[in-house]
Amino acid sequence: MAAVETSCSVCELTIAVHMFATCDSCGKAYHLNQRTDLPGADCGQVWINEEHLGLEFACDPCLNPPEAEGNLDDILDLGEAAQAVGMSEGWISDAATSGELRHRRTSSGVFLFERRDVLAYAQGRK
Repeated sequence: MAAVETSCSVCELTIAVHMFATCDSCGKAYHLNQRTDLPGADCGQVWINEEHLGLEFACDPCLNPPEAEGNLDDILDLGEAAQAVGMSEGWISDAATSGELRHRRTSSGVFLFERRDVLAYAQGRK
């Protein structure tokens, strides 16, 4: 019976038989060199779970997930936006109301900004 070639979910290269592992988190295949006498790079890790006394497998993206886009910490109110760029709240609100700075306004009138927009606007104004 011929072996089916599997690609690594991390680096997308073919996985040799001695390097095949499956991530317990996402269920995808990745490189894990399980032999010390053969060369190979790892695209994840394996360790002993001390609570269950069993091996746990995880690929690098599951171990170190990229930061989520649109993190709540990146949404600033008027005071936070002014503090982030070292300018007055008046300067920031004037830029928003004139359409120069992208923003949202809540039903109660509070200005909300994305951090990247405020920083980019301030860079362009200096």
